[in-house]
Amino acid sequence: MSGAGAPSAFRCVACGARYPISEVRTSCGACGALLDVVPDIAAFGLTGAAWRDLFEARRTAPLSPATPARERSGVWRFREHVFPALPEAGIVSKPEGATRLYAPEALGEELGLPHLRVKHEGENPTLSFKDRGMTVGVSWARHLGLTDVACASTGDTSAALAAYAAEVPGMRAIVLLPDAKITGEQLSQALHYGATTLGLATDFDGCMRLVAELTAARPVYLLNSKNPVRIEGQKTIGWEAIQDLGWRVPDWFVVPVGNAGNVSAIGKGLREWLELGVIDRKPRLAGIQAAAADPFYQSYETGFAKRVTRVAGETAASAIRIGAPVSHPKAEREIRFFDGVVARVTEQELLDAGALANRRGLALCPNSAVALAGAAKLRAEGVIRKDDLVVVVATAHALKFSGSAAAYHEGKNRWSNPPRRLPATLDAVLEALG
Repeated sequence: MSGAGAPSAFRCVACGARYPISEVRTSCGACGALLDVVPDIAAFGLTGAAWRDLFEARRTAPLSPATPARERSGVWRFREHVFPALPEAGIVSKPEGATRLYAPEALGEELGLPHLRVKHEGENPTLSFKDRGMTVGVSWARHLGLTDVACASTGDTSAALAAYAAEVPGMRAIVLLPDAKITGEQLSQALHYGATTLGLATDFDGCMRLVAELTAARPVYLLNSKNPVRIEGQKTIGWEAIQDLGWRVPDWFVVPVGNAGNVSAIGKGLREWLELGVIDRKPRLAGIQAAAADPFYQSYETGFAKRVTRVAGETAASAIRIGAPVSHPKAEREIRFFDGVVARVTEQELLDAGALANRRGLALCPNSAVALAGAAKLRAEGVIRKDDLVVVVATAHALKFSGSAAAYHEGKNRWSNPPRRLPATLDAVLEALG
């Protein structure tokens, strides 16, 4: 089955204006608001049960070394629901997705979450969930004949953009980064993949403003989460988790919030599956922020009566150090629809949660630790119940953030495990081992 016969369009989330999917467009021409991709998936004529059977058959199909990457992708497994306007031959895939869903029993018990599951997006090719959106965004850019693609980034988006653009002959990746505010590991990825990398004397929000100006002034395709095409790939995080659970819908998805693209995407995908009958009940959504960068939380505290922006402060969760989330309107929509909550955690809470997860064998980045700490806080407050099945979305791998991990273990923290420096003698080693 292919995307033929399933028309798609862009629709403004504010005024409802519609635009052809073939237009190079990332915002509404009438009011400037964000856009949704609206695919007519019902045109395929399948029931919810038939869709589940199809996706299950694809997951269990035998593979060989000659199997195309798109057939091994956890994103393109759901291709009719992801972006049916894209011909299959145009897909650029590494492959991505098909990340594991962990059930860390000891960690869950320690956090008061006995039915905890962790969807580890750090297992994607560039070690973050961004690959799910970028496979769609770069594929569509190639389909449209575009050669320059760009993003502002706190690190992970730039890595994914650079990696996927490198797969397309003649395509140039342009990344705008806040100078000296991302990790060396993240910066090295953009450099390795050949991206034109510009370190700017500003924060992420300043980079976002400048990349918007750049793409308005030149024929450069924006691939931040403001682009609705990219959001379509990130929908698959929630879908894949549900399939991993044997088509059981969890009680909660708990997601870290920076630019708010992930909570927007996961919510959109779940709404679509509800409408199609693939699932028959709503989970709840929780968006979690670091206290140093908490504009979405502050907006939530007003009942979303006010859209708060702020200058984001220093935090180890640098990938979500964002003071003006671009996807705020979409994220607000999903929090409302799924009876969701927004919480924030302190720096010490996120650092301790991350260190504990890593100690229990899960290599989670500080941004993922924000979601884990938030889930534990919501459980302690009674918002999440003891018997709830909770999926925490871990967005990237710990190895992208080795500096913050080393600093934590050298300090006097709850789970500090500093290296012991000894003379190079057997006696010293034996004494240290007791």
